[in-house]
Amino acid sequence: MSKQFELLKKIGFVRVGGSAEELKAAQILKEEVEAMGIKADIEPFEIEDYVQEKAELEVLEPYNKKYVVRAYRFSENTPDEGIEAPFYYAENMTDVDIANSKGKIILVNGIVRLDLFRKILKSGAVGFISMTGTMLDTEENSDLLQRSTRDTLRAFGNLPAASIRIKDAFEMVKEGATKVKLTVKGEFVTRTSHNVVATVPGTDKADEIVSFGAHFDSVEFSTGVYDNGAGSVINMEILRHFVANPPRRTLQFNWYGSEEMGLLGSKAWVKAHKDELKDHVYMINVDVGGSVLGADQALVLASKEAANYCDSFMRRKGYAVITKQDIYSSDGVPFADNGVPSTSFIRFGTQGAGYIHDRNDIIDWLYPKALERTTKFVQDYAEEMINADVFPFAKVVPPEMTEKVDNYLFKKEMAEAAKLKENK
Repeated sequence: MSKQFELLKKIGFVRVGGSAEELKAAQILKEEVEAMGIKADIEPFEIEDYVQEKAELEVLEPYNKKYVVRAYRFSENTPDEGIEAPFYYAENMTDVDIANSKGKIILVNGIVRLDLFRKILKSGAVGFISMTGTMLDTEENSDLLQRSTRDTLRAFGNLPAASIRIKDAFEMVKEGATKVKLTVKGEFVTRTSHNVVATVPGTDKADEIVSFGAHFDSVEFSTGVYDNGAGSVINMEILRHFVANPPRRTLQFNWYGSEEMGLLGSKAWVKAHKDELKDHVYMINVDVGGSVLGADQALVLASKEAANYCDSFMRRKGYAVITKQDIYSSDGVPFADNGVPSTSFIRFGTQGAGYIHDRNDIIDWLYPKALERTTKFVQDYAEEMINADVFPFAKVVPPEMTEKVDNYLFKKEMAEAAKLKENK
């Protein structure tokens, strides 16, 4: 078995941001780096988290039954006795649904992102429930995910919220539930998450820095080998290569914690190292990989020139990688927000042959040769630019990509929320 796959197995345990297990994984990565003779540091940073104390949903009319639910992380608490209210299936929160939701506990479709959350607040609902999973799920073969009202949502307000299995929501609607009681109680807490960082000094162009990134945390219930133990070990092998083959430009290798909670590790690193970013000419991010069945992509959060360079390189070298100029929801975003362009490499598993963000993200579905293939083309792509006499393209995040970053970070909406708060 390859050293790379052995390391993947070694960190293949649930390692949620801010947990003792995440720190354990950070220490494993640090030891792996230092075994190469390179200094590695673990940089702590604080994150906001939530501890559920109680979550209950009971149908009161026309039948009586309790359902298993989980409170949304950062949900507003109900009174100790809960909230009793009429139940309404608001589906997709059309204007009619909004008009019918006031004073009710509502059930909504899909993931509650900012646009839907604001509609829920506007409606005057006293609480909401969202659904997770599939109709085929059982308590034995699946887990009830805990959703989150992140800070971008809570900037506009908050209310009690819970998630429920989709088959239980199906039963409630089918059986005509009209009145329910929702109880959610929890505590906001501060935890410490960690980034692992290492530097390979450049030779004759050491004042220019190329950054490599991969998050190493996982979501709850998941061993996170596909997402993103794979990216973590890919970058470890690239580091090993450059330790043996000194690069002309300086290389910064970062393994980020708490990415799954909102890119918190890369945001913390960029904030702590803001003065250094002027020297960073590019960022290379790897997030998900190793699937036997799938397709490799490169999403270039940079100029058209940079995207064309990546596409041309893959064609010239015979690597079957789909290249697009676009944003990707990963750790390249905080860099782009600070003027450092990036490429994110992803191996998307074919539908039905890969699993993400659940208990089925396990090493059985991954393949050493798939990891090695991705490692090879990311390394070759990086090496050509790292050792170029002149960096192949300008350090630019063009307006069309900046707009995507601003939209991703909800900058317009956050400014609106701040203004609303001022005017209260």
